[in-house]
Amino acid sequence: MAPTSTPQTPFGRVLTAMVTPFTADGALDLDGAQQLAAHLVDAGNDGLVINGTTGESPTVGDAEKNDLVRAVVDAVGDRAHVVAGVGTNDTRHSIELARAAEQAGAHGLLTVTPYYNKPPQEGLFRHFTAIADSTALPVMLYDIPGRSGVPINTETIVRLAEHPRIVANKDAKGDLGRASWAIARSDLAWYSGDDMLNLPLLSVGACGFVSVVGHVVTPELRAMLEAHLTGDVQKATEIHQKLLPVFTGMFRTQGVITTKAALALQGRPGGPLRLPMVELTPEETAQLKIDLAAGGVQL
Repeated sequence: MAPTSTPQTPFGRVLTAMVTPFTADGALDLDGAQQLAAHLVDAGNDGLVINGTTGESPTVGDAEKNDLVRAVVDAVGDRAHVVAGVGTNDTRHSIELARAAEQAGAHGLLTVTPYYNKPPQEGLFRHFTAIADSTALPVMLYDIPGRSGVPINTETIVRLAEHPRIVANKDAKGDLGRASWAIARSDLAWYSGDDMLNLPLLSVGACGFVSVVGHVVTPELRAMLEAHLTGDVQKATEIHQKLLPVFTGMFRTQGVITTKAALALQGRPGGPLRLPMVELTPEETAQLKIDLAAGGVQL
């Protein structure tokens, strides 16, 4: 059974978009995934997003995705929301993944905007609606035009919010004005999908984060959130500013690359990357150490 939620926070407030650990030979590391999931929940995450971009979903097979969901649900499913990424640019394939994730025990679905084929807004509306119609699970939209090439326009978000199972949006659009209007005009729970904008998005109505840097600074993210919720703007700002080197350092290149490097520096499961992702160079690793240390991360 999924942990307790509310309409305002259907997946909790602090979620980490978890990497997919692999073994030295590139196979799926389910033991490592369970260890990492338990660590992240112990650190203060209300939920974990599995099989998202940071989970290298484009290079993880469908059967592997299902095995990963089952393993993480077994490890933390009574303590945290397990949200399965099922978005593709093929609606039929996404529906298959959604139904499989439901059978594997996921508590919710993350559905990214279809990428590469650049559908019009009506296509986005029908795509997300078809996925939401295919299972009984709550759905979080994922709006990231920098990767997909197409934004979910505000009018489309408002229409989608009328669906009883579309309950949230992960916002990586980087546009506080559009976010403000969409939050004001819909009842969706709004999650920051851009760590640098976590605090600014809270200020316009977001309820929490789906974070990459949560792999290394979940307690700080939670402290910033709690300070904001209790009206301590100064403390929230101070934490945000302290974390700026981490936000910058973890995104000098693709987030999963730096995240797995950071986990390796901490001796935690992560393992290698699958091509086309590649490991940091020694120079990039040295810079990452500087960035993380500047943000107070212990290595």
